[in-house]
Amino acid sequence: MNWGGPEFVLAIIAISTGGWIVNNWIRARHGYALEDEWGGKTLRADDQAMAQLRDENAALRQQLEVTHQRLANVEAIVTDRGFDVAGQIEALRTERPAQGGQP
Repeated sequence: MNWGGPEFVLAIIAISTGGWIVNNWIRARHGYALEDEWGGKTLRADDQAMAQLRDENAALRQQLEVTHQRLANVEAIVTDRGFDVAGQIEALRTERPAQGGQP
């Protein structure tokens, strides 16, 4: 075999390409992300859907956390003593016309 000839270069290219094909076949068979020709990873279609679901789930969790914080603020306002005083004032306003007839 001539080590400096084009046959050797073509053999190395063929072996490298064959190895890349076998590597991607094994990855696809076992559910891993595939490598593209530049060494990056390509997600399968169902992996992309899962990534979208994870992103949506994270956004919904964040929105739920904000809602919980707002609800805690509303609960603090409702259970605050000032809210009770306002309710007592409103009760006095509704009782007064019934007692004396004067507003």
